[in-house]
Amino acid sequence: MKFVKSHGTGNDFVMIEDLSGEITLDRDLVRALCDRHFGVGADGVVRVAKGSSGGQFFMDYWNADGSVAEMCGNGIRCLGKYVGDRGLASGEEIIVETRGGLRTLRLERDLGPTGKVRRVQVDMGVPVLERSAIPVAGDGADALRETIEVDGERVAATCLSMGNPHAVLFVDEVSSAPVGSLGPRLETHPLFPSKTNVEFVQVRDHDRVAVRIWERGVGETLSSGTGSCASVVAGQLRGLTGRRVEVAVLGGLLEITWEGVGEPVMMSGPAVEVAEGILDQDWLRASRDTRPPRG
Repeated sequence: MKFVKSHGTGNDFVMIEDLSGEITLDRDLVRALCDRHFGVGADGVVRVAKGSSGGQFFMDYWNADGSVAEMCGNGIRCLGKYVGDRGLASGEEIIVETRGGLRTLRLERDLGPTGKVRRVQVDMGVPVLERSAIPVAGDGADALRETIEVDGERVAATCLSMGNPHAVLFVDEVSSAPVGSLGPRLETHPLFPSKTNVEFVQVRDHDRVAVRIWERGVGETLSSGTGSCASVVAGQLRGLTGRRVEVAVLGGLLEITWEGVGEPVMMSGPAVEVAEGILDQDWLRASRDTRPPRG
């Protein structure tokens, strides 16, 4: 089985092309591929499949713990680079199916002779603010000002969905935010029936924020496309940020634009391919039942 190792601002993926529909991912295989000591090592796996419901391609995305996810903003940019660099799609605009809905990608290429894709702009869709659709348990129309009790503490969060659930927390200093301790407790909090991603956001000024991310099913990551979008949406709804915001994540910079409620969020950022390889067949056969999930 061939694979490509890619990353978007440090959020890394094992990319597997399966346009013929012959490959079936499962929890054990994904966990083995993402293991950073015994496998390839990644935050997730992207199976690049053919679309069947309005898209040219389908992004079959799995988290490192072997759970299926609805959407991944950095992963979909890597998918755009993958198909663009290999001539699998004509033109500079492609439509990709995800479990969170259709996403339109615009490929930005190098001006040099290779013409390879260097950045991808993604229409990330309209943010979902309705409580039951995020989903967030409890009463009320939305969860934009949620107070969550965690081990006797009260935490203020802005909750929304970018095709996957997010809880955004605004902090004074992102470098000292309790990502590793509070992140996992919020991820699995009973308030979130599908679990949640958690963003810790420091607003530096109206058009710049710094974000650290606890990703559902992965842990702290260097970047999250959907998490960056959710952070900007939450910031604008709280009156803390403007419409165009530069998001500094641990792995680099993303550019997010949102014109307001009812409008889609636009994300632009780099996509990088690191290596190509072929999975060893003996390892592949043994991978189904060998390694525990990452801690």
